[in-house]
Amino acid sequence: MEAESVTVLLNRARGGDAAAGDRAYALVYEQLRGAARRQLRHRRDRTLCTTALVNETWLKLAHADVDPRDREHFLALAARAMRMIVIDQARRSLAEKRGGQCLRVTLNSSLAGDERGAEDLLALDAAMARLAEADPRLAQVVEWRYFGGLTEPEVAQMLGVTDRTVRRDWRKARAFLLHEMTRSEAAP
Repeated sequence: MEAESVTVLLNRARGGDAAAGDRAYALVYEQLRGAARRQLRHRRDRTLCTTALVNETWLKLAHADVDPRDREHFLALAARAMRMIVIDQARRSLAEKRGGQCLRVTLNSSLAGDERGAEDLLALDAAMARLAEADPRLAQVVEWRYFGGLTEPEVAQMLGVTDRTVRRDWRKARAFLLHEMTRSEAAP
């Protein structure tokens, strides 16, 4: 029922009904928060919180030229937007740490690990780009499962494959990303 109502609301919003767009957002808000929490869970850099990431995602999607067809398509777009926002934040964080606009001095040594987290995130983004070149479907599975928080059945439905295929793709994609990220760490 919820998936159908989100789809109906998105269609109405596409027709110019702003209230329908707000209602659709309210229906998927908790799922977006869950996806944002998963993305930010391992980040030591707390300049971006869950609510801010969800709001930035909504704003990015509201100004996009793409109209989501249904709930799953909306969540897939949201996953991509969240990933882009988190990657952009990591790039800004590294730029500031490496001679950005202001000098930062901290007495807390635990904050020194923030740079490593941003570097890891950028390495993941580069590995994701290589994965997308090698096998676009595997990249979609990672984006929708890891960044979007979609379940295997949801991803399978969106791709038109079985749950088992999604599990197999997920394993292959994780192995590929691990190999790529370890290889990039070993390079000088």
